[in-house]
Amino acid sequence: MALQRLSFRLRQTVTHVRSLHTSGCGQQQAAEAVESEPEPLSVFRTRENDPACHSEQHMGQYYTLPSTHIRTLFPHGLPGRYQQQLKTFNEACMMVRKPSLEVISYLKKTDFSKPSLRYLFYGLNGTGKTMSLCHTVHYCYTQGWLVLHVPDAHIWMKNCKELMPSSYNDTRFDQPLQASEWLRNFRITNEPFLSKIKTKQRYVWTKRESTEEGSLLGQLVDQGISRVKTSSDVVGAVLKELRLQSGQPESDFRMAVAVDGVNGLWGRSTIKKKDKSPVESDELTLVYNLKKLLTKDWTGGAIITTLSQTGSLYTSKFDYLPQELLGERGFDSMDPFLPVSVPNYSEKEFESCYLYWLDRQWLQHPLSRTEEGKKEIIFLCNRNPSLMDRVCASL
Repeated sequence: MALQRLSFRLRQTVTHVRSLHTSGCGQQQAAEAVESEPEPLSVFRTRENDPACHSEQHMGQYYTLPSTHIRTLFPHGLPGRYQQQLKTFNEACMMVRKPSLEVISYLKKTDFSKPSLRYLFYGLNGTGKTMSLCHTVHYCYTQGWLVLHVPDAHIWMKNCKELMPSSYNDTRFDQPLQASEWLRNFRITNEPFLSKIKTKQRYVWTKRESTEEGSLLGQLVDQGISRVKTSSDVVGAVLKELRLQSGQPESDFRMAVAVDGVNGLWGRSTIKKKDKSPVESDELTLVYNLKKLLTKDWTGGAIITTLSQTGSLYTSKFDYLPQELLGERGFDSMDPFLPVSVPNYSEKEFESCYLYWLDRQWLQHPLSRTEEGKKEIIFLCNRNPSLMDRVCASL
């Protein structure tokens, strides 16, 4: 009965929200001015699929991402279990939550002539920080921003398949395989910008190879993909060009720098040198150049990051606050920033997720569809999104 009462309240809320869309974001819904009563279990969805139009009325509801956006915006960066659900459900849906709405509202009011602001999603493990980042990045993408996405900064600090001395600076080390992979994904996401942005400097790679001043950004990216040995330095050149050109009068693009697990950039590395001593973070070309992009010396965009316990080396699993995971060096480097807390699901968000999984036939066990079964799920996961996913995976 409690589920039925909440479903009825949610249905009323959804009906009220849809009646508010009259112009602007709601133009695509003009043909839906007269609509029938939503079907049972449809109260967890919103027909407003434009992130720019999401508001508090849509909180706790799922919106659908076009498959083309998934392929271009997220060739990497989506959590593994979420990618499995995409294949199982045959659709891509994200929940509209307060943390991402908060950051999106700030981005709408930002003065881009001022230094770029830094936003930091933080919270307990599994609360949905990465998905909040993805929702915010999707907003930037739909607004025509250039998206520079680093899906897991911790990966650059461990499990390096190939490490080689830098040809540009003998005190640093290159990670050519990881750099070339990142360049390929960057090209997929930002294809329209590669033929518009031109380099401001000349870059020499070898005695025979160079990228001349005035070359297209796409040529610079292709250099790193086709010549893997130079890929780490090419990533540095791409980040430098974008940092220098973003916000300039002759540039007509906004830039979103999105880094998941940003605390990994100041953590301890597991990568070893030939003498078995650990490689420091600033000795890695990729990490060194990314840190420069996280500074506030450029305009015309925003820096959106998350903290992550997953893969955070040599830290307590109970740490989640910025000062705990960033450490003194990381906190001083990121400060000032705007912290945005990502909590566990609220009652409404849990019900929405529960109803969505029922609708997708994800919950097969008969008891999982009962009120007692739902209470048992709440008891086991405490409304933590990640734990809820794992608890319900076998039901």
